[in-house]
Amino acid sequence: MAVKTLQEAIAVAQRIWQELWRRRRSLIFWAVFPVLMLVMNSLILAERAQIDTALAYQQAAAPTLVGAALFFSCLGGSVATVVSEREQQTLKRLFLSPLSGMAYFLGIFVAHCGIGLAQALLVWAIAIAVGAEFTGSLPLAVLIILLSIGAYVGLGFILGTQLARRTEDVNALVAAFGVPLLLLGGAFLPIRLFPDSLLSLAEYNPVYHMILALQAAVDNTEDGEVIVPHLTFLVGFAGAMLIAGWAAYRQMLRRERQL
Repeated sequence: MAVKTLQEAIAVAQRIWQELWRRRRSLIFWAVFPVLMLVMNSLILAERAQIDTALAYQQAAAPTLVGAALFFSCLGGSVATVVSEREQQTLKRLFLSPLSGMAYFLGIFVAHCGIGLAQALLVWAIAIAVGAEFTGSLPLAVLIILLSIGAYVGLGFILGTQLARRTEDVNALVAAFGVPLLLLGGAFLPIRLFPDSLLSLAEYNPVYHMILALQAAVDNTEDGEVIVPHLTFLVGFAGAMLIAGWAAYRQMLRRERQL
């Protein structure tokens, strides 16, 4: 059963990748956006912090990847996928197929894992080409990226099944929830510039923990006290979002069957 579910999940992921490849525009935008954000964040850091370009790219990579690339592709993408599948009556057709609900849920997660990891390679490749040095733990960095993707996809299922009814709702919904989280998480402004009042609020923001955990992982921070609290928060949040996202998805399936 587990092997069958995995095979079905991979088939769902392949269908999503094929649709993206046929449209091409979404793939181009998801590549161009993090590149532009990385360049702009790095230039601002280099100028304002008076540091060399290579170090600026090194410091800007984690906020750009988590706050720009993964947020919009994995959270926004999963919301858009759920809403469009419902609008196009794809879910009703799935009821007539042997595809399980778990396989469909996992398939969307696998699809966005592929997209997110490709964006990570792009951001890191550009930073390294400029001279940035990432001497930390690659497996730990990949784990943090996967946890971040899981958190975003789970939250995307919650928003897509409970709040978004039409494709037009996606942009407004992502902007309303996303922009404050990104600003408070340090995706656009360095966290060290925050006043104490915002820092206390940022500790409850998952984006804040994603950025700091990934930054510590790629910078070879040997002090476990730096990364452990952020990683612990991220594990708990990602698990909670995936469980809640699955529950919201099951609830949506029950509603769709009754229509």
